Amino acid sequence: MSETTAKLRIDKWLWAARFYKTRSLALHAIENGRVLMDGVRVKPAKTIAAGDHIVLHFGQTKFDIEVLALSDKRGPAPVAQKLYRESDESVARRAMIAEQHRMQPEVSVFKYRPTKKDRREIEKFRNGE
Repeated sequence: MSETTAKLRIDKWLWAARFYKTRSLALHAIENGRVLMDGVRVKPAKTIAAGDHIVLHFGQTKFDIEVLALSDKRGPAPVAQKLYRESDESVARRAMIAEQHRMQPEVSVFKYRPTKKDRREIEKFRNGE
């Protein structure tokens, strides 16, 4: 893992920190406004430094992180986790969302695959018969 004190692109750092599986996915997230640095949308070539504040949006999930170190090499997950620190509020918010998802009942129209008779009744209902 090479640590640099010079410049490092944000898309490359997000990939090295294992937030995205590929650099192109990181690039798409940045271009679509899902990555904010110090509360402002950034471009993929934006340079970052230690101490920068980044907010990442993954659907309903929101990561609020501080950059601790820079790396342009993708390493193992335990090493990548040392590149940033997630705020306590962010961890608590993600845990609360995960708990809410776990407590929601799974919604299903059918509890089983419809039989031929069931399909006929569905078609009759759709056709207004």
